Amino acid sequence: MPAALFLLSVGFCIYTLFGYPLLLGLLARARERPVHKAPWPATVSVILPVHNGERFIADKLESILALDYPADRMEILVVSDGSTDRTESIVREFLGRANLQFIDVPRAGKAVALNAALKRATGEILFLTDVRQHLDPRSLVNLVACFADPEVGVASGELMIRTGAGLDEVSVGLYWKYEKWIRKQLSRLDSVMGATGCIYAMRRSLATPLPPGTLNDDMSLPLGAFFQGYRVVFEESALAFDYPTQLASEFRRKVRTLAGVYQVTKQYPALLGPGNRMWIHFVSHKLARLLMPWAMIVAAISSVFLPAPWNYWALGAQAAGYGVALLDPWLPDGFPLKRISSPALTFIVLMAASLFAVSILFVPARLLWKETRVSAERPAA
Repeated sequence: MPAALFLLSVGFCIYTLFGYPLLLGLLARARERPVHKAPWPATVSVILPVHNGERFIADKLESILALDYPADRMEILVVSDGSTDRTESIVREFLGRANLQFIDVPRAGKAVALNAALKRATGEILFLTDVRQHLDPRSLVNLVACFADPEVGVASGELMIRTGAGLDEVSVGLYWKYEKWIRKQLSRLDSVMGATGCIYAMRRSLATPLPPGTLNDDMSLPLGAFFQGYRVVFEESALAFDYPTQLASEFRRKVRTLAGVYQVTKQYPALLGPGNRMWIHFVSHKLARLLMPWAMIVAAISSVFLPAPWNYWALGAQAAGYGVALLDPWLPDGFPLKRISSPALTFIVLMAASLFAVSILFVPARLLWKETRVSAERPAA
C-alpha cells in the first residue's frame, strides 16, 4: 500500500508538471483551430479599476491614450474603489484629453468596481486592464481584430515580464513563461480557462455582473462567455509590460489567484463535468495545481514506509530537493548552486501558495487581497 501511494502521488506530480503539457502540445498541433482575425472598427469601453494608484495612474492613462486606436471609437472608464490618495485629482487632469469618465465607488473590492463600470460601458467591446502595466500601442487593435471571428467571445493579451534583478525574480519570470506556453496551446486547441487580468477584451453582450468578493474576474467573466458557447483565445501580439515581482509578493498573489480557482469552480460547477468541452484541461491545468502539494505530502509520508533501501533513496531525494531550496536565501548571488536553488525555492513557494489557497473555504475573500509589489516604483513609459 505505501508503495502504491508513493508511485501514484509521484506519478500525479510528473503528469501535472510534464505529462499534461506534452499531451497538450501534441493535441494543439493535431487539432489546431485558427482564429480568423481581421480589422474591425468596433467601439470600445476601456475599463480601469484602481485603488490608491497615484504612483501609476498618470503613466497608465498616457499608455491608454497612446493606443493605436481611433479616439472617437473609444471611451475610458476609470473606477476608483474607494481610493484615499491623489488618484482622483490625477485622473481629472486627463478629462479634457479624452472621452474619459471617473467613477468613484465606496471601497468594496474589485468586483464591485468592475460592476459599476459595466453599467456605464457603451462599447461593443470591453477592454479590461489594470493600473500598473504599460500597454503596447498595438495591443488593443490586435485584440479587437480577434472578434472578427464570430466564435471568439474573449481575447486575452500577453503579459511580458521584464528581466529581474535577482535570481528569485528571474525564476518567477521563468514560471510565467511556462504558464504562458500552456495558455497558448489551450488557445490553439480551443479556449483558455481564463484571461490575463491586466489585458483582456470581451464582447459587452456576454458580460454579466460579478458576484461581490470575486477574486479572479479574469476567470469569472471569460468563463461566462465560454459557457455561452464562445471561445476564449490568447492573442500573443497584444502585449502589456510589467516589472518582475519578488517571491514573497508572488506568494501572496498566487494564494489569491489559486483561491479564486476554488471560488470559480463553485460558481461554475459545470467546469468539472461533461458540460465543459475542455473539462480534462481544466482538471489537468487548474485543479491539478491545487492538488499537487497534497500529493507531495502523501509522497513524503508514504516514503517512510517503503521497504529498504527504497525508503532511504526516496527520503534522501526529497530532502535534497527541499534542502537546496531552503538554502537559497543564504547563498550569495553568483554562487553556482544558486541557478538550481532559486528555481527550487520558487517551486516550493508556489506549492505552499497552493496549500494556503484552501483558506478561501474558511475566511472572507477580501482578506486574500494583498498589494502586489514590484521591483520598480513606477512603470517605464
